Amino acid sequence: MKVLITGGKGMLGRTLCSELNEFEMVPTDLPEGDITDPAVFEALLAEVKPDAVIHCAAMTAVDKCETEIDLAYKLNAFGTGVVAMACHRQGVRLIAISTDYVFEGSADRPYNEFDAADGGNTVYGKSKFAGEEAVRRHCPDHVICRISWLYGAGGPSFVHTMLKLADGTREELKVVADQTGNPTSCLAVARQLRNILNDRRLAGTFHMTCEGETSWAGFAQEIFRLRKIGQKVVPCRSDEFLRPAPRPANSRLDKMMLRLAGLPPMPHWQEALAEFLEKEFGKV
Repeated sequence: MKVLITGGKGMLGRTLCSELNEFEMVPTDLPEGDITDPAVFEALLAEVKPDAVIHCAAMTAVDKCETEIDLAYKLNAFGTGVVAMACHRQGVRLIAISTDYVFEGSADRPYNEFDAADGGNTVYGKSKFAGEEAVRRHCPDHVICRISWLYGAGGPSFVHTMLKLADGTREELKVVADQTGNPTSCLAVARQLRNILNDRRLAGTFHMTCEGETSWAGFAQEIFRLRKIGQKVVPCRSDEFLRPAPRPANSRLDKMMLRLAGLPPMPHWQEALAEFLEKEFGKV
């Protein structure tokens, strides 16, 4: 099976290429994989002739999206529509990567795939939800994969940032404790996408975050525990780190569709984190 990846130089794209090596992976990125130019992307798809496209390319700088609104929609909405229409015209299955930010984030339980989404309170979330809608409208043969709190080889990620900050120069680190989510390894996502690629009958929206939940502060504490780093973490509130884009208080995603489809569950976030840290940084 030949699989074309948009955003192939990104953290998830790199992991997909290394982990799914039983497939013929074709990573693309700028300039040859410009998703905002319909003619360029259509020609690329016609040349490569993939069986599937995994669409990772996106503007994911959440705060930057708030000030560069047109660019956010150009990449996340218009560009995704370009990919979806080209895939449909050429009979290519589309797997599009999306985000927990499509939800507003105030629910008192994890969001499942049948909960209403509208893009939440951020330009990033609204532009990504517009991209989801373009996929649903223009390419019936699709899977939308929502992920969150992602980390992977080489970063950039929260894991890499925390380890860099824990360099012995800070007595304590203040980390937000009133936002809850599912820390998710790119490796875990890649392995679940393998199952999706191998079953063409599957379609629709799937949540693919790791099982279990924690806060950013709890995430940081587990990173340091696993690496045997004696860094003190001081839990704090979100309003102590004001940013242009509000962060969802609840980023938890329920994997109902994985259960309904009879697919294997995602690993627990602590197990996935332990595996990643050993792969990325070696044994302690």
